Amino acid sequence: MNCQLAHERIVTAAYGELSDELTHELERHVAACAECRKEREQVLALKTLAGAYPVVEPGPNLVARARLRLDESLDALPPKRWYERLGERILGNFSSLQAAPVAALLLLVAGAGAGVLGGYEYAQNRAAHAAAAQVAVPAAVKTQPAATLPALANVASVSGIAREPNSDVVDVSYNQIVPRHVEGSLDDPQIRQLLMLAAQNAPAGVRGDSVALLAAECRADRSCKSTGVREALMVALRYDHSAKVRQKALEGLEPYVADDVRVRDAVLEAVLNDNDPSIRTAAIGLLEPVDADMSVRQVLYSVSNSDNNPRIRNVSRQVLSRVPEIQ
Repeated sequence: MNCQLAHERIVTAAYGELSDELTHELERHVAACAECRKEREQVLALKTLAGAYPVVEPGPNLVARARLRLDESLDALPPKRWYERLGERILGNFSSLQAAPVAALLLLVAGAGAGVLGGYEYAQNRAAHAAAAQVAVPAAVKTQPAATLPALANVASVSGIAREPNSDVVDVSYNQIVPRHVEGSLDDPQIRQLLMLAAQNAPAGVRGDSVALLAAECRADRSCKSTGVREALMVALRYDHSAKVRQKALEGLEPYVADDVRVRDAVLEAVLNDNDPSIRTAAIGLLEPVDADMSVRQVLYSVSNSDNNPRIRNVSRQVLSRVPEIQ
């Protein structure tokens, strides 16, 4: 399996639509390919984050307005030209032309001629529209003095560059970023959604601030039950590159380790896979109230016997010492 095919199947597998045979083949490829493994982690993180946002169904008024606009657009379409109608007839009767080679050849020649004529007419229309649009655009919109340009930090991209003939004047087209801000309480759904977005797509410092606020809400048992905040913290714990951000996410998930199996699984993954020993140690401490859980016992038993870090082994053994036996 090549990487391109693996990327296509990763999305299908993430939503449980891949057969068992192809899933096993994908697992073998991902185990040996770091790039595809990273791609799968990103897809799973995106799926988890997307599931955190509520799905808003369009209202009946919106659907009705959309249908009216669609009908108006269809009515405004110009009538089809003769060569377009001829092309549709050729395509519609193509199956019947297999038994009439001479007629098919004649229609093919006619269709080619119609295509050339139609292309010429289309090119003329495009040129006329482009000329009209160029005349219609005010000079103030086309060009702008360099002294009035915004700061480079507010320029998203440059979309075009043209130099005027026999001149040193250069016309640069650019797309501008317009900063926005909003104020609101932590109970505001818009504020929570922005915080969850910042927890995934922001510089490390902003991610840390966002995760810290979300974690504080969870520890206070506010806005952390059905709004997706908990899921955002689990994504941060699993995939964020900053150890500080992962530590804050772990602290926010602490109240839900006992009641939410998904949170418990995320903490177990941190025990097994996190590259920061302090986070692994803190995760083991969070699992202590649920050390009677079979999956928790198995992970702690495995870590206490085979982990390369002696501190992690000792902490795991201390937790297991309070459990009489491993079943």
